[in-house]
Amino acid sequence: VQLVESGGGLVQAGGSLRLSCAASGSIGSIDNMGWFRQTPPRKERELVASIDNSGRTYYANSVKGRFAISRDNALNTVYLQMNSLKSEDTAMYYCAALRLSNNNGRPDYWGQGTQVTVSS
Repeated sequence: VQLVESGGGLVQAGGSLRLSCAASGSIGSIDNMGWFRQTPPRKERELVASIDNSGRTYYANSVKGRFAISRDNALNTVYLQMNSLKSEDTAMYYCAALRLSNNNGRPDYWGQGTQVTVSS
């Protein structure tokens, strides 16, 4: 499975961006897809939002009410609509996917990342 993100960029605080993640390969093996973000110098990636094959979603408290994750199974694409952006949302955003067989909750696949920078 390959994941390719797009849609990052520079935006002013209060603005919006939409990230896209296109999946290719063995798509049928994928269940949950989501977005993580990483802000140097932190090494760990924070789960921002996720969505499973049934459409059930999860959001980090820090983005609830501002971000919305969606999935187009026909296009094998997951989106992250980010509104009311804050400077603390600045990070590298990574798309991730878990296989149906995953039993540890850690992503099996990662995209290359797309940078989001919010200027105050």
